[in-house]
Amino acid sequence: MAYSNYQQKIISSYYKNLDSVKLQRLSELVTELYLAESYKKSQQLWGRVAKAMDKLGIPKKIADNIIASENVEILAKNLNDWLKR
Repeated sequence: MAYSNYQQKIISSYYKNLDSVKLQRLSELVTELYLAESYKKSQQLWGRVAKAMDKLGIPKKIADNIIASENVEILAKNLNDWLKR
């Protein structure tokens, strides 16, 4: 399937910004964790955070430590560091 120049630019732009999109999604999960009202909901969110960090290529050891701590502040601090890169 051949793409037009316009379609190729859109596809290229999408892949250039993919890490930014993933970091934004992780940022949204941090907000949701702060607002989680139940233990069950927070556990679901931590599972999604683990998947998001895996997709971002965060080293497993770092991701495992963040998940094990279940500390939103630690996650937020690391996220800020990742956003600066």
